[in-house]
Amino acid sequence: MNLGIKLLVAEDDPNMGTILKAYLTQKGYTVSLATNGNEALEIYATEDVDACILDVMMPLKDGFAVAKEIRRSDKKIPIIFLTAKNLESDKLKGFEVGADDYITKPFSMEELLARLNATIRRSYNDGNHDKNIFNLGDIVFDSSHQTLTCGEKMQRLTAKETELLRMFAMNFNQVVDRITTLQKIWKDDSYFAARSMDVYITKLRKYLKMDPHVQLSNVHGVGFKLTIKQS
Repeated sequence: MNLGIKLLVAEDDPNMGTILKAYLTQKGYTVSLATNGNEALEIYATEDVDACILDVMMPLKDGFAVAKEIRRSDKKIPIIFLTAKNLESDKLKGFEVGADDYITKPFSMEELLARLNATIRRSYNDGNHDKNIFNLGDIVFDSSHQTLTCGEKMQRLTAKETELLRMFAMNFNQVVDRITTLQKIWKDDSYFAARSMDVYITKLRKYLKMDPHVQLSNVHGVGFKLTIKQS
């Protein structure tokens, strides 16, 4: 379930950071590694990140401060804290600033992977499990594996691309309100969130060109509509 998912890993210990990146990459994730809080926020701001693993004790900005900044723009992105501390007060503070999970060092890589997968599954599954495969013209959209397939062509999607396209596919041939989409997926209807969504819409339209009959159209002043154009 990790295909196409981009992780931000922030860990100031270079050995631990290298091990985490190598292990998670081997397990199919794409990983960007930061060694301090400012670098973590820079990666978050400039890259298409789907989930965050943050060490609590980092220079410049600690993990709590980084998580607080991230939560201002994204209420849903999964955040897991790593810490050498085992104090109840630290755990409570972590959850207060928006953590989804909290792992105390030392930990096994298998435990981290299991908890990461579970957190991502919870965050990007809104409880609507009834349909994961959608036939869009000649394109098969598999939301559980985050892929678009048309004949021998396959395109992997990021978690947010999948979530967005699934929303349109679930409302096929119906207008999906722009503000509703922003609030549901970005948890924010600001100008910057709207610009981000427009970038994702452009990407999805490019992918859907595998079948030229599949159209993701703008409905002026309202939102979007996923349809199949008849020959």
